Amino acid sequence: MSRQRFSRRLFVKGLAAGGILSAMPKLLYANTNDTRLGSAPVLSGQEINLVIAETPVNFTGVTRTATTINGSIPAPTLRLREGDEVTIRVTNRLMVPTSIHWHGIILPYEMDGVPGISFRGIAPQETFVYRFTLKQSGTYWYHSHSGFQEMTGMYGAIIVEPRQDESIKAGQDHVILLSDWTDEDPMSVFAKLKVQSDFYNFNQPVVGDFLKDASTLGTTGALEKRKMWNQMRMSPTDLADLSAATFTYLMNGMTPAGNWNGLFNRGEQVRLRFINGSSNSFYDVRIPGLSLNIVQADGQSVKPVSVDEFRFGPGETYDVIVEPEEDAYCIFAQSMDRTGYARGTLSVRPGIVAAVPELDPVEWLDMTDMMGAMDHSAMGHDMKGMDHSTMKGMDHSAMKDMDHSAMKGMDHSAMKDMDHSAMKGMDHSAMKGMDHSAMKGMDHSAMKGMDHSAMKGMDHSTMGHGNRSNSLAKPSQTVRHASTEYGPSVDMRVDTPRTNLDDPGIGLRNNGRRVLTLSDLRSATGVLDDDRAPTREIELHLTGNMERYSWSIDGLEFGQSTPISLHHGERVRVILQNDTMMTHPMHLHGMWSDIESEEGDLLVRRHTISVQPAQRVSFLTTPHDFGRWAWHCHLLFHMDAGMFREVVVS
Repeated sequence: MSRQRFSRRLFVKGLAAGGILSAMPKLLYANTNDTRLGSAPVLSGQEINLVIAETPVNFTGVTRTATTINGSIPAPTLRLREGDEVTIRVTNRLMVPTSIHWHGIILPYEMDGVPGISFRGIAPQETFVYRFTLKQSGTYWYHSHSGFQEMTGMYGAIIVEPRQDESIKAGQDHVILLSDWTDEDPMSVFAKLKVQSDFYNFNQPVVGDFLKDASTLGTTGALEKRKMWNQMRMSPTDLADLSAATFTYLMNGMTPAGNWNGLFNRGEQVRLRFINGSSNSFYDVRIPGLSLNIVQADGQSVKPVSVDEFRFGPGETYDVIVEPEEDAYCIFAQSMDRTGYARGTLSVRPGIVAAVPELDPVEWLDMTDMMGAMDHSAMGHDMKGMDHSTMKGMDHSAMKDMDHSAMKGMDHSAMKDMDHSAMKGMDHSAMKGMDHSAMKGMDHSAMKGMDHSAMKGMDHSTMGHGNRSNSLAKPSQTVRHASTEYGPSVDMRVDTPRTNLDDPGIGLRNNGRRVLTLSDLRSATGVLDDDRAPTREIELHLTGNMERYSWSIDGLEFGQSTPISLHHGERVRVILQNDTMMTHPMHLHGMWSDIESEEGDLLVRRHTISVQPAQRVSFLTTPHDFGRWAWHCHLLFHMDAGMFREVVVS
């Protein structure tokens, strides 16, 4: 694919009428109330029927097959009520198994919808009945947890109305569900990344960038900078795995050319429920001319904070109040890598079009993103503070002819009885001498038949029980790399991570706009159910090898790892440290994550936490529900490539 082809593709905004080509029978829309043009159907009540099937779509001028729920993209919006017990019957009309995960909803683990973890999945022509009581209110969403079905259209919004009167008042209430669509077979896209991880990155450094560096750093400095990146076998523009080279970015299932339209009346407040339901895309959202008053994050009320822009990753939600005064405003959501955008219009009547902003310029990752908190001013380009020893003379022969078919489709039940012979020949000397005492009493029944010979001697102390300290009032700042990080699945380790939560991230720093950061958010009523201090601390590192397109936790891909063990009702601190160049939206199923400051002050409750490069973030959690839960990066390809861990609450 040439750069010229990408330039043309960059300006292809999809078809104005792109989307679903055929509808399911009307009987599937029982209890449906159609809302405004361009919005998903709405289902309400305590009994709901969903049907999963294949449906032809055309977003870009090419007809492809989507995976839909009740024949729509997005899937129907479910409007439910706090305190109700709901029964949702899901029928699978596909030729392959499927599933639905209710993202952010606290429920029994058997209802969580993760194949191979909480249930076996929904077989073809089978109906599975989900039944659970809603313990919360707010904005959430649901999606497939099987294969790449989420990427092909299986996602929808959940609105849980509070049992008591709604405290957030608004004249209009719109769901803004962002997603990404590719005309390619997702498995083919994934295979290309496994061969060449930057296949879709067309923002690579060019001669003009070198000349620009030379003008500020001098020729020697520019050469040293280029040499540094080449030695690391990394690109400073590697912000996203996928770009507009394959993606069309959608807003409520509509292309940029389709221009989703939400109506309002002058003088009223409008509530916008932003949901990132994309498979692999971070979005930077703003509405030029309007302040965004953030009132909820991940469905939980926060003390209102006014900003111009916010970034959020797959899985995250933000509820925003705006007060429009003009006739029309553009809702602009540009991708983090600045190759494309989704957009819509807020207006007083249909047909009005607001001006669309230009994409912001691409920014390079810098030393802060690569190495964390240390002072780089006197370093030159020697990369002091970052350990790249794993890359020196790396032998990739262990991956030769490796069969990844066991991971095809991301049904985790495929990991059962897995034979790790594909790892034969891999040097595990770094794992020698490991202590398994921390795993005493752990139930390994889910891993029955797995060949663990490759993991012999491994130290799992950081994988579930961590290291206790004399005082847990503040999160530990001592970096503890697991011995499993010293292997072929890890190409970098950060020794001086940054703990700042006030960084909006690459591309948003000093852009002249007020940008939301984690440090801005405070839960409206504090931590609701547990103010105890943690009794122990678990440290986990987000790791990867870009050249192999391998993603992991503590250097272990899902098939090589053992579950993290949590005790029912305990208060535990978790530290997530990102040892990679990419931002990872980490989603812990079945429990809340109460983010804390570097000083140990509780800030805000989330179900998905985006951890920036070289960043160290800590949170407290209390497992209230027994069972087996999933914990993973919500970038779909990162999860499928191995950044996934099982959590057992006993």
